[in-house]
Amino acid sequence: MTLKVVGYQWGWSYSYPDFGDFEFASNMLPEEKTTPELYRFEVDNRVVVPVGETIRVVTTARDVIHSFALPNMAIKVDAVPGRLNETWFKADREGVFYGQCSEICGVRHSAMPIAVEVVSRPKFEAWVDSQRALAGMAPMFGADLGKFAAAPAADAAAAQ
Repeated sequence: MTLKVVGYQWGWSYSYPDFGDFEFASNMLPEEKTTPELYRFEVDNRVVVPVGETIRVVTTARDVIHSFALPNMAIKVDAVPGRLNETWFKADREGVFYGQCSEICGVRHSAMPIAVEVVSRPKFEAWVDSQRALAGMAPMFGADLGKFAAAPAADAAAAQ
C-alpha cells in the first residue's frame, strides 16, 4: 500500500492512492486540545495504516525541504519540493507512533508532528470507508458496499 506525504509550512497532507486517492491535512493540536504529555506530538488527523503490511511512503514538499521522520518505524526521508523520495515500513504491532519533521524548515518547525495509528485490517478498512465518505466517495469495504453494488442491478430490473 502507498502513502503519499506532502510537507508544507507547518503541517503535512496525506493521500492514499490505492484507496481512491482521498487526501487530508494533519496539523499539530493546540495545547488546550490535548494533554500536557502529548502537546507537540498529537495531531488533528492521524495517519492510519494496517498492522503487518508493507507501507510504501512517497514524499515531496510544497515550499521548503522537510523531513518525514518516524523513529519507531526506523524511517527518515526528506520531502523536497519538485522531487519524490521513497521509503517503506512495516509495523509489527498496533498502537500510536509519533515522529516529527526533522529538517529545520523555519520558525514553526517544531509545530510539524507526525502521528501514525497502526490498527487491525478490519479497523483500517472501516477507517478508509469513513475517509472516503468525507471525500464524497462510495465505500470500498463494509456493509454499505452492498447497497452501492446492488443499486445498478435494481435499476435495471425496474426498467424492464
